[in-house]
Amino acid sequence: MPRITDGTHGTTGFQRLLGHNAAILAAWEHLEETLIVKGTLTPELKEQVRRVLAFGNGCEYCQAWGSAADSHPDPKESLAVAFAEFMLQGPNDIIDAQFDVLRTEFTDAEISELLAWITFITASQTIGAVLQLKPEPEQFQTSP
Repeated sequence: MPRITDGTHGTTGFQRLLGHNAAILAAWEHLEETLIVKGTLTPELKEQVRRVLAFGNGCEYCQAWGSAADSHPDPKESLAVAFAEFMLQGPNDIIDAQFDVLRTEFTDAEISELLAWITFITASQTIGAVLQLKPEPEQFQTSP
């Protein structure tokens, strides 16, 4: 059971936790939509990064959506996942050489987007972990 009651806004468990303040929930959802829809990074790359972060950030709700792949044949995806893993160790441990490696596959605009994605997902997963949000079984049931 989460550590706070559900708010009155939102449909998912996560949204209801933020749903105590409709303006915050709306802004959060708008940023999420912008990062998902208007970004240039592929959905597959973003999903693999999200999965790695879910386990590193300890969010059970996010972990329920699947584990990270064991390998990443796409070099861009592989670098993005590795960078997310470095971010989990602490942003102050990131060194310039890691950005040099990222630039072998990413433009500066894509690096900026990747960093925005990583930090947004980390913030979301931190909320889920701190408030002990659990997966909602009905989200994972398949229809016959």
